[in-house]
Amino acid sequence: MNWRLSFAVLVLLLSAQCHAGATDPKREFQLQANSAEFWSLFDRGAKLSTVASGFGFTEGPVWDPAGFVYVSDEVTNKIFRVYLDGGKKEELIALGDPDGNTFDRQQRLIDCASVLRAIIRIDREGRYQTLADRFENRRFNSPNDVVLGPDDAIYFTDPTLDLPDGQKQEIPFQGVYRLDASGRVTLLTKDLSQPNGLAFSPDGKRLYVDDSERRNIQVFDFTAEHNLKNGRIFGEEPGGKGEGVPDGMKLDQAGNLYVTGPNGIWVWSPEGHHLGTIILPEQPANLAWGDADYGTLYITATTSVYRLRTKARGFIPYLSK
Repeated sequence: MNWRLSFAVLVLLLSAQCHAGATDPKREFQLQANSAEFWSLFDRGAKLSTVASGFGFTEGPVWDPAGFVYVSDEVTNKIFRVYLDGGKKEELIALGDPDGNTFDRQQRLIDCASVLRAIIRIDREGRYQTLADRFENRRFNSPNDVVLGPDDAIYFTDPTLDLPDGQKQEIPFQGVYRLDASGRVTLLTKDLSQPNGLAFSPDGKRLYVDDSERRNIQVFDFTAEHNLKNGRIFGEEPGGKGEGVPDGMKLDQAGNLYVTGPNGIWVWSPEGHHLGTIILPEQPANLAWGDADYGTLYITATTSVYRLRTKARGFIPYLSK
């Protein structure tokens, strides 16, 4: 098997793990503590509730204060508004393989559109505008996840995990990028194999990025010049086949990191200690803080959207100033 074929097979396997997992009848919700500190974040009797089910593969949750969650469905190729009242699903836009989402400072929806190989902005009527689809005149691979930075720029990852079938990889690496208000795209690092989820620390001094292929989380110092330096391994999330890989991530106001991974959501202290895991009945891909106090995790997990109240309060980048 030549190296190109070997790489293609690896990408397919990783994509399958990222998109794995119908409900596992042997896996039930539980809070699995590795440290007493874990219980400062969760009630021991916390209950997981289902907001809505019947999706193909859920991703990119974003809480809207109007009382719904934006959710990407990568199988039906749509973004929905999912309401808490009865789990009503309202289609916002039909779009080939939408993935990670975020709000910008004006609370406009930003999406990673894998089929378009672009970062787009979507208005409330479902119309979209392409913000960027190239770096140095070469098309992105398949933008995966996106976050608002402390400087109000957009930061995103560009692995090959969802590179459209039959299309050529034009950029010979998988990068992490910055997109500023002028439309300028800057490469921050190309040192990760398959960069996926990313998030800034509440003080804006660190950028976390996970690598789905290497199954680790890396952290970088974020400079005043909007560059990354001193990249190092923050944590690792090993697992077996079909158990999931590091994917979406969010932080709480205390700087604890919540990263989807094998069997659920792994919770990490700011010092890199694995505090515990939220075991879920379906493999999660991403999560978002919501409700009026931002004390609830909304979790996109394969065919469903789940809800879990916490003692923690979420760090919300677009509300941080």
